[in-house]
Amino acid sequence: MTISRFGSGLKTGQGGAAKAGWLIGIVVLCALAYIGSPLAIVAAGQRGVLTTMGKPSEEVYAEGVHFIIPFVQKMYVMDVKMAENEGQGEAASKDLQAVQVKVILNYHLDPAAAARAFKNIASSTNEVAARVIDPARPEAVKAVTARFTAEELITRRTEVRDQIAVLLREKMMRHGLILDEFAIVNFAFSQSFAAAIEAKVRAEQEKLKADRDLQRIQVEAEQRIASARAEAEGLRLQRQEVTPLLLELRRVENDRQAITKWDGKLPTTTVGGSAQTLLNLPASLSNTR
Repeated sequence: MTISRFGSGLKTGQGGAAKAGWLIGIVVLCALAYIGSPLAIVAAGQRGVLTTMGKPSEEVYAEGVHFIIPFVQKMYVMDVKMAENEGQGEAASKDLQAVQVKVILNYHLDPAAAARAFKNIASSTNEVAARVIDPARPEAVKAVTARFTAEELITRRTEVRDQIAVLLREKMMRHGLILDEFAIVNFAFSQSFAAAIEAKVRAEQEKLKADRDLQRIQVEAEQRIASARAEAEGLRLQRQEVTPLLLELRRVENDRQAITKWDGKLPTTTVGGSAQTLLNLPASLSNTR
């Protein structure tokens, strides 16, 4: 009875060991198939660098499927899509004002330079960027901010940005990286200096307003002078036109209007002791009366 149980247990143990062996074998085969696959895939937005016994080739492999020799060759992929790099650090202006500068840039690895960057710097684009951009970025920022005063860093911000980008682009291109976009996110000065800048800007705005008000007052004064001159010139011309003949003509016109309105009756009441002629009648009219 005891021998029978021992035999059945031995068979069960052998069966379990066999199953475990099969599983281990399958895993090993899958691993070997993956490692020893003769195919290498370079995905979209990547470039491949092939190494043979650890030595990188000069050729850059484009997107797609490529054949390799298993266990002898290996395909490394380098990302060539646009990536972002951001940094913040302290710099000094030309007038020795401390300033905190925050910048952000977009870059990508030049596909044609993937093999060179792999061989000379690192096996991944992120590591290449860390070794190239991280030290070059603050150096370029400090070099350019030292050319401008603290006030000019604000008033000539576009020029500052462009000069930093020129320096940074030159340093990056030497290592196969291309600068796509560069931006200065913020300049941060000390609180006292920021207050002084704000006060100066406010004073300049008030001065501009005063200058505009003065110009408006001068224009209004010139308009009033021109109007007065025009009026005086009009009166002078009217005085020149008033001649004795014109006065006589106007008097005759007034007499005619009065005659037209006269009802033919002479006044019955006089004021004062002397008779006064009210109208100068034409001679023809007097004779008729």
